[in-house]
Amino acid sequence: MYKIITRTLFLLFITSAPAFAQQNRIQGIQKKLDSLSETVPGLKQSVQLQVNGSIQQYLSGIASVNSLNISVDPKLNFAVNDNLAGVSATNILVFLAKKYNLDISVVGTIIYITAYDDPGRYVKPPVKEINARYNKNDNTLSLSLESDSLKAVAKKISQVSGKNVIVPNNLEGKLVSGYIEAAPFETALDKLAFTNNIKMIKTNDGFFLFQMLDENEELYVNGDKSTSVRKAFRPVNNAGGNMQSGIYIRTVNGQKLVSAEAVNSPIISLVKQASQELGISYSVYSDIKGTIDIHVKDVTYDAFLYLLFRGTAYTFQSENGVYMIGDSKLEGLRTFKAIHLQNRSIDTVVNMIPAEWKKSIEIKEFRDQNTILISGSSADIREAETFIKSLDELVPVVLIEVTMIDFHKTRTIATGISAGVADSTVKTGGTLLPGINFTASASSVNSFLNSLGKLTSLNLGHVVPNFYATIQALESNNNIDVRSVPKLTALNGHSAKLSIGSQVYYKNTTQNLYPSTTTNTSVFTNVYTPVKADLSVEIKPIVSGNDQVTLGINVNISDFTSIPTDGSPPPQSISQFTSSLRVHSDDTILLGGIERTENDLSSSGVPFLSRIPILKWIFSSRTKTASKVVTVLFIKATIIR
Repeated sequence: MYKIITRTLFLLFITSAPAFAQQNRIQGIQKKLDSLSETVPGLKQSVQLQVNGSIQQYLSGIASVNSLNISVDPKLNFAVNDNLAGVSATNILVFLAKKYNLDISVVGTIIYITAYDDPGRYVKPPVKEINARYNKNDNTLSLSLESDSLKAVAKKISQVSGKNVIVPNNLEGKLVSGYIEAAPFETALDKLAFTNNIKMIKTNDGFFLFQMLDENEELYVNGDKSTSVRKAFRPVNNAGGNMQSGIYIRTVNGQKLVSAEAVNSPIISLVKQASQELGISYSVYSDIKGTIDIHVKDVTYDAFLYLLFRGTAYTFQSENGVYMIGDSKLEGLRTFKAIHLQNRSIDTVVNMIPAEWKKSIEIKEFRDQNTILISGSSADIREAETFIKSLDELVPVVLIEVTMIDFHKTRTIATGISAGVADSTVKTGGTLLPGINFTASASSVNSFLNSLGKLTSLNLGHVVPNFYATIQALESNNNIDVRSVPKLTALNGHSAKLSIGSQVYYKNTTQNLYPSTTTNTSVFTNVYTPVKADLSVEIKPIVSGNDQVTLGINVNISDFTSIPTDGSPPPQSISQFTSSLRVHSDDTILLGGIERTENDLSSSGVPFLSRIPILKWIFSSRTKTASKVVTVLFIKATIIR
């Protein structure tokens, strides 16, 4: 507070001091002339004079009229247009001294009039204190400036911060203004420069330099919302065109980048301007035709040329720092590139290159090295190389484990009584448990008939000596489990197929009749035709993101139900299963059971009697078979990279 009051009083004193000095000077002149008028009466006399001329003439007239000794400095030479009448000579001289800033001195009775030389102008004004504060703890700078010398501001900042801030000679007279409160040190200097239309650069050795903007440079806020310097767009004017274009260069992280804005501008003009701005040597070997509309920001020189020549017949090549530009067919502008594929076969990759690209480049294949050699313009090669490398990705391998389980369940019931006469004597014997399959000889049957006759008083007679009788009542159940665990491996997008089965042949006889005048001739031809019954599994894996595998599954199961003995085609049972599903790697899925059921009933017996209820169990034999087959598939897919 004390400093503010002191500064205010000082400013009031500085501004009011000249007025006080002027008033004291005029009062001193008045006293001198009043004192002289005691001995020189002409000073008190009124002046009756009308002169419109120089100060020399005016004062000479007063001296002549009032008998005064007045000497005027010859250096005084300005016109006086004052017509004063009835005023004393003393008042006129005081008025002239005040109005025209004159000094009057008295030597005896001689009045000497000269121009007033203010001694205060040789006194240097007090140095204005710069309001700059630095906080070392958080490296912040506060500034409150109003038309202050940039040189003094830089000196003050260097003193309070201990960091070197430099002002070049051409900016020593620069006045700056601005208010910044507790901003990071470098940011504060940058914004101070931005506010006063100059630029600030930090050198590698830690110095901060204020500089004037170069020609065509301007300050702006870039896309990162930061203040920066750029070259203003310079329009390219070419006769006969309706064009608006411009190029500017700026340095980012030590690298010069090109920004361009062009509408219907000749390509060659943009090439020349960008090359000149960057100081790049170039040589043009053919006429570059065509115009372009382009808007790019902060790209390299190579990328800029690539954008200009893309889709044209022109290209560029750099050699020893010199860019050669011209038609892509010219010798020396064509180049080559060997691309060694790491993960894919050249057969699949070459076939996928678009046909339009192949017109402008030449492709050679080195199969033993799995390498593609491409020759053409650098732009076309770069485009083809990018495409090929995007295809050269590691192809996953999928291991597929298929677990197939067949459940066979068969039930057979055989019942009936059979009797006959054998060529020789049949012995009694057979099984009673677990099923009845017993054969009785003639003696056993006769014994049974004798016993039956005693109980019923009936004489049933006897059978012949070689007679036999067989009683059958059997039931059998078969449960068979058959397991198969094949493992298949396939590339992503390729099918893996497994087939296991058998093949039989049946005879197909063809008779061809050849007529003749004497007799007809028949020729029989036997052709053995194969019939296959197998279990085939075809799976196509497709790997997607997050280790997901899409499986296309096709299962085909065929089997012979029986094998005919007469050479006819064997009957078959066929089951098919087709599905598409997605699973995670290492997960096992159950496709479900494929069930086949077969029923077979056969019987033989005495005609008519074998169809009478109850009696049919005596005069016939029957065999009934029921079989069921269930096939279950478990599939596990594992991605191998």
